Amino acid sequence: MTQMDQDFPANPIDKPGYRLAWNDEFEGPELDTSKWLPYYLPQWSSRERSAPTYTFKHGMLVLQITAEQQPWCPEFDGVVKASSIQTGLFAGPLGSRLGQLRFSDDLVVREAQKNVQLYTPQYGYFECRAKGVNTPGNHVSLYMIGYEDTPENCGEINMFEIFGQDVNAASTTVRYGIHPWKDPNLVDEFYRNVLDIDATKFHVYAYEWTPTHVDFYVDNRKIRRIDQSPQYPMQFMLAIYELPGGDTKAAYPREFVVDYVR
Repeated sequence: MTQMDQDFPANPIDKPGYRLAWNDEFEGPELDTSKWLPYYLPQWSSRERSAPTYTFKHGMLVLQITAEQQPWCPEFDGVVKASSIQTGLFAGPLGSRLGQLRFSDDLVVREAQKNVQLYTPQYGYFECRAKGVNTPGNHVSLYMIGYEDTPENCGEINMFEIFGQDVNAASTTVRYGIHPWKDPNLVDEFYRNVLDIDATKFHVYAYEWTPTHVDFYVDNRKIRRIDQSPQYPMQFMLAIYELPGGDTKAAYPREFVVDYVR
């Protein structure tokens, strides 16, 4: 068995030089709703429509796209399906244009929400052990977005984004970086690295976010430093998506298995 055929081992929960501030080891059997909201941007759709499909297996969270799952926001995001959880939520009143990750100029708040900050840190070292999918049309990601109670505080730090069509037994294209959206203090700096890993196995993805830069890691090896940094609290988004044009013959459910987020 080669190294590529194996899962990368979990890191110890204690990291030298750091203090553990927040974590979820996903022991189940239920999602910890003191840490995660089980919806995807519900202000632009509804809580019912944006609720994820998930289960727990062997002490791990399994976010799923199922055959019967419906698009989360068909009026504005077409046939895209999402099973996503998040650690905060901010939206303006019903009918307003104020809210997180406003991906279309046509969006208005369609369902009133209670604004919450379950975990919205500013700076730190963050990591996730997970395995993705190799089905074209599906992708998995862990990223942070600004809490966005001030509209300009809307940048994104993407720890990893893995598309099924970019995964094979010999290599995987890992996408990561910073998107400014409408933050005037950031510029778009997003990368695609072809790494000698099979992302259907477990790997550890991480970044260290500081006031001046963000360092990105895969399997405890630094792959890049980005010399810019959002200057406001951010929340986690953990998700699997299904886009149009994928492999319609592949078996369901499509699964994103997450061992932990720390």
